[in-house]
Amino acid sequence: MGVDELRALQLERLQWTLRHAYANVPHYTRAFDAHGVHPDDCRELADIAKFPTTSKADLRDNYPFGMFAVPQADVRRVHASSGTTGKPTVVGYTEGDIDRWAGLIARSLRAAGARPGHKIHNAYGYGLFTGGLGAHYGIEKLGATAIPVSGGMTPRQVQLIGDFRPEVILVTPSYMLTVIDEFERQGVDPASSSLQVGVFGAEPWTEQMRSEIEERMDMHAVDIYGLSEVMGPGVSQECVETKDGLHIWEDHFLPEVVDPLDGGRGTPLPDGQEGELLFTSLTKEALPIIRYRTRDLTTLLPGTARPSMRRMAKITGRSDDMIILRGVNVFPTQIEEIVLRTPGLAPHFQLELTTRGRMDALAVRVEARADTPAGRRDSAAAELVNAVKETVGVSVSCEVVDPDTLERSVGKLQRLKDRRTK
Repeated sequence: MGVDELRALQLERLQWTLRHAYANVPHYTRAFDAHGVHPDDCRELADIAKFPTTSKADLRDNYPFGMFAVPQADVRRVHASSGTTGKPTVVGYTEGDIDRWAGLIARSLRAAGARPGHKIHNAYGYGLFTGGLGAHYGIEKLGATAIPVSGGMTPRQVQLIGDFRPEVILVTPSYMLTVIDEFERQGVDPASSSLQVGVFGAEPWTEQMRSEIEERMDMHAVDIYGLSEVMGPGVSQECVETKDGLHIWEDHFLPEVVDPLDGGRGTPLPDGQEGELLFTSLTKEALPIIRYRTRDLTTLLPGTARPSMRRMAKITGRSDDMIILRGVNVFPTQIEEIVLRTPGLAPHFQLELTTRGRMDALAVRVEARADTPAGRRDSAAAELVNAVKETVGVSVSCEVVDPDTLERSVGKLQRLKDRRTK
């Protein structure tokens, strides 16, 4: 599909979505009216900027099913977020939604390098989290074999990879590092496994982490993006032949990048400028979403491997994960880059934010690699502290701890522990 044809399809689907949401979701009826806009005001794609944004708080305020646009009898599945920071956000899917979702996952896996007949080890969590079941249906839609391992039981993960010999694995990047460590703990060279491609999502990760995984596993590491409120995994996908950002499946989702510091107005920024990513769904029936604020920071770029679809750069962080330390904006991914390029340090680390006197302080706890001499730890910690000061512009403390000391996550990794006095 050419770009002009794609844009025409997007406009047709956007106009349908706005009408569908306005007519069937009381929240959108009220929000559009309060904003002084009507679905008929959308005559071109740029008109989406006239409409109000949607936040996670809006979904929580309408918990559990108030954002659904179809009768309950037409909802075939419900998923929800973990709810660790408040009420979970609940999303629903019609039979058509599930079929389209499976098709987008299949498309994403194909772009990642998976093929019909491949065995795919799915270590995303099953249950209310969208990752496991969302990926599972797409694996089957592709014509591949799903191995529904889910998360946890790391020794068993390694055993099944060795026994079943899958070509592809789906997992969070941080948990992939745990699996790699388990290979080595069992005396097995990770690079000798059958895995050819790893499809990693659910958390921001860096080019340094990609290099670490690819070198230790001798496989391709590509990024997949999605979030429950928009659909789940499969909103965009990095192509294995280029690995230069994630192509957004724009026939189903309309992306925008807006100024994250404009007081919530959703002021659009031009392609090529970094800001907060917004999505409007174009084909969802059960839960249409209008200008959803993802809180993820990225840049929209022209397509490459899929020329008609724009790319989003790898997520640099989340606006709600940003640490403002003595006036400097700090993201966990910036620390990750430095950890991974410091000799002697393993890619497992945690950040702890505390209050010292009247000032906030940031401490980095990071594991040493198993072969790091004890005398090297102090110098590695000093190198990290200096590098953070030089590249990020803040002073931190660093403690290098024994291997296997820090807790591991089998789902989304929480890097930051905020222990500041309120």
